[in-house]
Amino acid sequence: MQLYQVNGTVTLSRAHPSFMGCRLKTAEAYGDRLLGRAVKDPDLVVVWDDLGAADGSVIAVSDGGEAAQPFKPTLKPVDAYNAAIIDELHGPGFKK
Repeated sequence: MQLYQVNGTVTLSRAHPSFMGCRLKTAEAYGDRLLGRAVKDPDLVVVWDDLGAADGSVIAVSDGGEAAQPFKPTLKPVDAYNAAIIDELHGPGFKK
């Protein structure tokens, strides 16, 4: 599981039937910010969001095969899943 920051919403004109009613968000890795590194062109990840994360929210994302686990026994073609919305981060380097 890794920390990501939500920066947008994905809108689909056509989608896999199992995506009906879901929310997809774009997010970028938050780890570089914690280390004080600036990223010019961050890699965006599309994340399945059942929790209602807003733009700017820091979220915990499970990816790969783990992302589909919340939907068992139903199969969904998902590679990243929002497992938690982080309310606060404490300690050195944790600034929003």
